[in-house]
Amino acid sequence: MKSSATPHNEDVTAEEAPAAAGRGWQVDEAARAKAIVAHDIESLRESASLTGITEFAAALCDAPIALVSLVEEHRQTFLARTGLDDAETSRETSFCAFAMLDSAMMIVPDATLDPRFANNPLVTGPPHVRFYAGAPLVAEDGVPLGSLCIIDTKPRADLTPLQRQGLMTLAGAVMARLRDSRDAAAWRETENANHRALVESHNRFRVLADSMPQMVWSTLPDGYHDYYNARWYEFTGMPEGSTDGEEWNGMFHPEDQERAWAVWRHSLATGEPYQVEYRLRRHDGDYRWTLGRALPLRNEAGEIIRWFGTCTEVHEQKQASEEREVIAQELSHRIKNIFAVISGLIGFSARANPGFRGIADDLRDRVTALGRAHDFVRPHSAHSRPTAAPSSLRGLLDELFRPYQQAGAERIAVTGGDVMIDDRSATPLALLFHELATNATKYGALSNHVGGITVEIATRDDKVCLIWSEHGGPVVEGTPEPSGFGSQLIEMSAVRQLGGTVERDWRPGGLVVTTCIPVKAFSRP
Repeated sequence: MKSSATPHNEDVTAEEAPAAAGRGWQVDEAARAKAIVAHDIESLRESASLTGITEFAAALCDAPIALVSLVEEHRQTFLARTGLDDAETSRETSFCAFAMLDSAMMIVPDATLDPRFANNPLVTGPPHVRFYAGAPLVAEDGVPLGSLCIIDTKPRADLTPLQRQGLMTLAGAVMARLRDSRDAAAWRETENANHRALVESHNRFRVLADSMPQMVWSTLPDGYHDYYNARWYEFTGMPEGSTDGEEWNGMFHPEDQERAWAVWRHSLATGEPYQVEYRLRRHDGDYRWTLGRALPLRNEAGEIIRWFGTCTEVHEQKQASEEREVIAQELSHRIKNIFAVISGLIGFSARANPGFRGIADDLRDRVTALGRAHDFVRPHSAHSRPTAAPSSLRGLLDELFRPYQQAGAERIAVTGGDVMIDDRSATPLALLFHELATNATKYGALSNHVGGITVEIATRDDKVCLIWSEHGGPVVEGTPEPSGFGSQLIEMSAVRQLGGTVERDWRPGGLVVTTCIPVKAFSRP
């Protein structure tokens, strides 16, 4: 036995009864009550498995009565019984209350001679107990629960060794049934707790979802829509459940249905987040621009078990964006007109002063390059946005170099990575590469039909180096000294405005210009 009762390692006989009675075993009744409840004894009461054990115990020991007795605080209850009608008795009359406190079997040869039981109503009256043998039922943690006992109405000296062994073995079988019952009860409690937690979590989600100003929905892993919050039905005016499954797609504008469905199918196939703008039909029949988003919920194995999504009305924002786009296009158009006017004034001045025609042409080309840079980096809508992102250095270079390319042949090739730019760096970069391209057209690799240029974008520590390499042009002799306004413009753009450095290498095969600029100069943080 463990801490629940004082240990006693030998059979308790009539001769030892006075000493045993005086030991004053102390039992933790709170621990016992908790253990009995945990074993879910009601599910085992009069079960066929336990009744089979008492029947076998009675036959094995040739006894008229056999019981599986659990001793509770005020009573002993018989989970199974053979040869006795009563289902329980008072704990005060219990023999098993003594038997359960020992690790070995308790034997009472003649109860009338045992001071503990001589005056017991079960001895002096029915069923007239004389001989008692009880094998303790003890939980793994040492808590005594009761006993498996056999009772005879005639005194006996003892049980045979085989009967003792058999009764202890049967007691072990009883405990196995009790443990199974306890484990099953614990499992059911866990399942019930999980179910209650799931229901509570679901209720909380519904309350939270219904309180949100957005439309909230969820789907099964295959994309079947099975939940919408109150806001969805309020916005659409549809009866509850009418948009389950694939019916949700019918709520979109006919022109948006296939696009929205294609994006959704892609997300279902790849697990990628879902995001798309579409026009959603409101309860009054008006279509409103809406932003749909969804993310997958995965289990521990990484499998998608549900999708959760929202629909957010962005109609006003969409209209405002379109209005801003109209204004931006108008401003851009006017700025481009200013560039055109400046170019016209330069041309008019050149005609009035023929001696300045060459300078005027260069200046007009520079103004045109600035116009291209401005149009590339200005804010764009989905309709006016260029192929490359307005924040892409490679995109800007492709725009600047387009006039120098030939159909079917790329005279200027851009290689390497890419860098984010903004309107602040676009202007000096445009001037820098316009001057290099102009010089290459007049004197370098673009002055014939076979030459070409490679522009490499290379990141080195905290700088980005732009390496301009000409090849196939006229052979370079000597090392020309940089001079003229174009060279000064390159220095001003790269060094003064962008804080970089410029190195020229006049190789026989062509000019190589390496411009290194701090990364932070390309775009604002």
